[in-house]
Amino acid sequence: MATTGSREGLVDTMSGSAGGSVNNVSTWQGGSCEESGEETETERQDKSVKVCEECAKQFSCLSAMKTHMRIHTGEKPYRCDECGKKFSRLENLTTHMRTHTGEKPYRCEECSRQFTELGTLKRHMRTHTGEKPYRCEECSRQFTELGTLKKHMRIHTGEKPYRCEDCGRQFSQLDNLKTHMRLHTGEKPYRCEECSRQFSRLGHLKRHMRTHTGEKPYRCEECSRQFSEAGNLKKHKQTHKEGTLQE
Repeated sequence: MATTGSREGLVDTMSGSAGGSVNNVSTWQGGSCEESGEETETERQDKSVKVCEECAKQFSCLSAMKTHMRIHTGEKPYRCDECGKKFSRLENLTTHMRTHTGEKPYRCEECSRQFTELGTLKRHMRTHTGEKPYRCEECSRQFTELGTLKKHMRIHTGEKPYRCEDCGRQFSQLDNLKTHMRLHTGEKPYRCEECSRQFSRLGHLKRHMRTHTGEKPYRCEECSRQFSEAGNLKKHKQTHKEGTLQE
């Protein structure tokens, strides 16, 4: 948690020591510029469109373009006094400070879960509404988050950006690389509480647990025989196919 002194430091940071002020911030909002004191009267009267020389993005006010330019220059004038992390925009520092204060001002009216960012709440709300605004143009599958769609697209593109430094094998998902790395490290983080046997994958532990519970979730539609693993059911189904061929 942030101390009183550190929060006072944040106020000092916001009031000019880091290059910006709470009352002197101009933000770019969907084609318009929200002005709150940073621009001079001449700049406010200048209604011409400002164009970034680096990427040609357009702005309706100079201060918004100046803030945008930090993307290209790498300038990060707003610094967190708690951990030293720096930010290019004041609002990003304000949001970051909630990780130290524990503040979660955005609350879901459906389940009362709270969030530090409005965007996170909006994404969470899709779990209640079922909204999936991101659609794959290849197979029409829909997703609640853009990041999930991007990961999915690798199935179609074949992109595998994550590479194992030990054997060179590549993966489309970071989690798959992490799981694979356990083959090299020998790590087995999943432990059976019944017999203490350990596994490198959660799925392997779940399958193993059926040896203790007796659960057989896979059922043959031909003869109703049940199996604990999908692989065993597939092998069993082959016996029906072979019997049909012999007839």
